[in-house]
Amino acid sequence: MLFILFVIGFFGNVIGTLAGGGGLITLPTMLLLGMPVHAAIGANKVANTVSTLSNFYSVFKRKEITREEVFPIIVLCFIGGLLGGGLAALFTEQTLTIIAICLLLFAFVLSFFGKTDFGEQLQLHVKKRTASLLIGVGIYDGLFGPGSGTLLLYIYASEKLAYMKAVVLGRVGIFATCFGAALMYIVNGQILWAETLALMIGSIMGAQLGIILARKISAKLAKYLLRLITAILIVQLILELL
Repeated sequence: MLFILFVIGFFGNVIGTLAGGGGLITLPTMLLLGMPVHAAIGANKVANTVSTLSNFYSVFKRKEITREEVFPIIVLCFIGGLLGGGLAALFTEQTLTIIAICLLLFAFVLSFFGKTDFGEQLQLHVKKRTASLLIGVGIYDGLFGPGSGTLLLYIYASEKLAYMKAVVLGRVGIFATCFGAALMYIVNGQILWAETLALMIGSIMGAQLGIILARKISAKLAKYLLRLITAILIVQLILELL
């Protein structure tokens, strides 16, 4: 079981870094292995916190991001993740699945109107609208998770950020939301540590490979990859709901 968790952590984070949606691999597999739903979500949060922190460190060393631009993202997403993690016990899995489907469908449709195409901007200016969306995704990520990385990429694409910049800031956002949520799951005693550590090791390795691959992908290919992952996520969530 631990080796399977390592493998899904690796592949889930390669995909999650490139287009979000890593949860479509990790979460269903953990549930199939018999992990309780809140323990599975908590393991995802802890593993993603550490793997995205490793991404954060590597891109910061390369000076691809600055403290000034990531600070508001970390604060907003952390607050959202903390709130979501605290509210998680109040919602059923069915309700969270419906919310996820609605959010992803909305983002998917917008992508065909050119509203969420990646641009050439290398600096994110956090406006009120962007701040609200970041908190909202943070709450959703703390509550449930699958698709939150994808939703962050759509937010950054709507601001016409370059793909690589969007990936980097997406990982920063996921770090903050998962950190806030992970604290709540740890405090509530919902973490199975052996399983979580196996997932975490695979996640760190997958996240590093994902960043390397992201530097080689064009904005056009990234757009199609993002749509593909979104469509798969929507189908998977609908099947789970039914």
